[in-house]
Amino acid sequence: MTPSEPQGQIFPDGTQPPGTASLAAGAGLAHAEHRLPDRVAAQDWPALEAALGRDGFAVLPAFLGKPECERLSAYFPQTARFRSRIVMERYAFGRGEYQYFRYPLPDLVAGLRAGLYPRLAPIANRWHAALKIKETFPASHDAYLQQCHRAGQLRPTPLLLHYRAGDYCCLHQDLYGDCVFPFQVIFLLSEPGRDFSGGELLLTAHQPQRPGRVEVVPLSQGDAVILAVNHYPVPGARSYRRASLRHGVSRLHWGERYTLGIIFHDAR
Repeated sequence: MTPSEPQGQIFPDGTQPPGTASLAAGAGLAHAEHRLPDRVAAQDWPALEAALGRDGFAVLPAFLGKPECERLSAYFPQTARFRSRIVMERYAFGRGEYQYFRYPLPDLVAGLRAGLYPRLAPIANRWHAALKIKETFPASHDAYLQQCHRAGQLRPTPLLLHYRAGDYCCLHQDLYGDCVFPFQVIFLLSEPGRDFSGGELLLTAHQPQRPGRVEVVPLSQGDAVILAVNHYPVPGARSYRRASLRHGVSRLHWGERYTLGIIFHDAR
């Protein structure tokens, strides 16, 4: 969901920021005491994979702490950190605006992207096997980015989104080219009821020859949502079928809402 922009230079960034807690007990722990690899490892990944296969999405409560959310939101006016800015209304995407980070990514953004990918890649490979798709994904994100770059997808895709009262985002999918990693992760950086009202995350799922399903995903500040970028496998009578997933944001009633989107493939 982006117009074409010039490509930025790529720099390696392996640093990892402080982290937080487990899926079950994350809200009760001090985020500063837990590094990102620890909080990623602490998740119940079999349960998350089951939720992804059942619903096309899974929620990680309190994955980011409030200081991390505030640090990420504060990047938005720092234009030098971004390669492009999109005003949604100009392209009939909705209302609001978002900006794509340029390389090198901020440490926290790079750490989230590189740290979550190795846990999601095996699930992605099992999904592709179930759907009889030949493409497979390497174990590391660096190796996957090399595949993207060989395919001409060179521009970074992590983005910050900003909504004000009356803004919304139309249902869409974030594809960006032929190389598409099956998952993305959305982090809510603002607190509902304190910073804004409305602005719920909306998901629609469609299976062949069945009515569509709509989900409203309730989130708090720091929660993360893993969701299918394009489609996910659902069991049929003889084999798996593809269910298509789209996501968007309902209209804000008041306040401001910031969101971080982590997309694992780069863009053309």
